[in-house]
Amino acid sequence: MSRVLSGRPVEEAIYAQLRRRISGFSRAPKLVVVRLGEDPASVSYVHLKDRRARALGLRSKVVVLPEDTEEVELLRLIDDLNHDDDVDGLLVQLPLPPQIDQHKIIEAIDPKKDVDGFHPLNVGRLWAGEKSGMLPCTPEGIMRLLDHYQLELKGRDVVIVGHSNIVGKPLAALMLERCATVTVSHACTKDLKSTTRRAEVLVVAVGHAGLITPEMVRPGAVVVDVGVNRTEEGLRGDVAPAVAEKAGALTPVPGGVGPLTVAVLLENTVRAYESRYP
Repeated sequence: MSRVLSGRPVEEAIYAQLRRRISGFSRAPKLVVVRLGEDPASVSYVHLKDRRARALGLRSKVVVLPEDTEEVELLRLIDDLNHDDDVDGLLVQLPLPPQIDQHKIIEAIDPKKDVDGFHPLNVGRLWAGEKSGMLPCTPEGIMRLLDHYQLELKGRDVVIVGHSNIVGKPLAALMLERCATVTVSHACTKDLKSTTRRAEVLVVAVGHAGLITPEMVRPGAVVVDVGVNRTEEGLRGDVAPAVAEKAGALTPVPGGVGPLTVAVLLENTVRAYESRYP
């Protein structure tokens, strides 16, 4: 059986460090999350962020707008929150309804308050190798996980399945900074099996339950499963359970990468406060 790479001890370490930092602040940092509509997954995820923020000692506010909200109204709200000195971190929960241009909304958020790390300025800083911008939550969470378990990336062959702006692309940038040899594969990759079998470190983030099967994994590989899929059998990752018999190390679903996404989000909120009140 493979080594289990649980995210829980990493999450606890991040929160412990944040509590020490927060204890010296003149006020608690404030996070505002904007949600449109009642999509069950978004409702659940926003509730988790709000609950975790409050448990940490941050101030948290969730703004819920109707699903048919016009783009101009959302942009007006973002502008107000950008100029509100009491707000340190701001995010708009994705995905957004079809009448709203997601890129326009992301670009409207003040980069200094962009705790998701999606603003083009923060993305540019990431690819330039700068650490001054907000780091994307899930990719940075993955890096913290690998560091916690002392899994070296330098010189290793890494394959990332999925090229989204949320996980695949920014994770490639972070891993390149660690001198890994990175391949990013996706739906147009001609022979996914031969690509994934090369990987010493395999990261899968496509939202397709059980996509990666044992014959697609190199014996002893480190496998990071980012996918969380709701199936009739419950929550399942993008990696089939049988991969545990072949991999050297594997993240569980749930309890692997997921907790670290929220932990890094709250860390970004604290960083946003610190950048405004050094």
